[in-house]
Amino acid sequence: MLKEMAGLGFEYVELSHGIRITLVPGIMRAVEEGVIKVASCHNFCPLPTGITHAAPNLYMPSSKDRREREQWLRNSRRSVEFASQIGAKKLVMHLGSVEFFWSNPGRKLDDYIEARAGQDVTQDPAYQKLLASALAKLRARKADYWENTRAGIAELLPYAASKGIALGFENREAFEELPLDADYAEFVATVPPESLAGYWHDAGHAQIKQGMGLLNHREHLEKNAPRAIGFHLHDVSADGRDHQPIGSGQIDFEMISRFWRPEHTLVLEFSPRLTPEDILVSKKRVEALIEARFGA
Repeated sequence: MLKEMAGLGFEYVELSHGIRITLVPGIMRAVEEGVIKVASCHNFCPLPTGITHAAPNLYMPSSKDRREREQWLRNSRRSVEFASQIGAKKLVMHLGSVEFFWSNPGRKLDDYIEARAGQDVTQDPAYQKLLASALAKLRARKADYWENTRAGIAELLPYAASKGIALGFENREAFEELPLDADYAEFVATVPPESLAGYWHDAGHAQIKQGMGLLNHREHLEKNAPRAIGFHLHDVSADGRDHQPIGSGQIDFEMISRFWRPEHTLVLEFSPRLTPEDILVSKKRVEALIEARFGA
């Protein structure tokens, strides 16, 4: 797996939340032999014992179940330790979600958008009314879940700092996931700088949220860029599919590149359905943006 990435010209990789425990010996050997370097990992990495499929939300820090929160903390610490062992400097994290027992208002938004595929629903008064109602319901329920998440992060931060691992809090694509987009900058500002943690910008997720009328991609970056530590880069097609080749969809990557800094980690995060040619074209496009931003 890692030899294939190196063969495509990558010196560094991110280890995803789909890394089974059985892959760890081979990964360790590849790093020790200099095949590849690891820039970042994505929680949970490796996967908890017995889990063989990608499961970043297997345990959530926001959960009302104390046992689930304890499992989240235990496995997040394990991911921090592994990242340190493998030479990575950053761990990307999801921060839970608000639970709705009967009716998630986000589904009504999805249904409205799906029924009007290809249309800009954000200027539709009926959609705006539906969106305002959904957001009000979300904010009315979020307090306990968000408090659990903040408590879990506060407990994890000192351990991550002791291992030299920066936690990257990733913006999410689902309506009910935490933090709410409008709350990111305020949340990250409360994290002490010595904790190394910061905002992790997923370009595809932000584009999806822009299509839902939940944020403006540029304005969201402007607010969060001061504490950004990394980016997931992938495009979004006209029909809303993300993890597509760079330049094939709706995202303005030239705009995004204006917020890059030399210390940022830039990760190409693609669908496994893409071809090696898709990867190489995307790599060249990002390299051209890097050169334009920072020079040769």
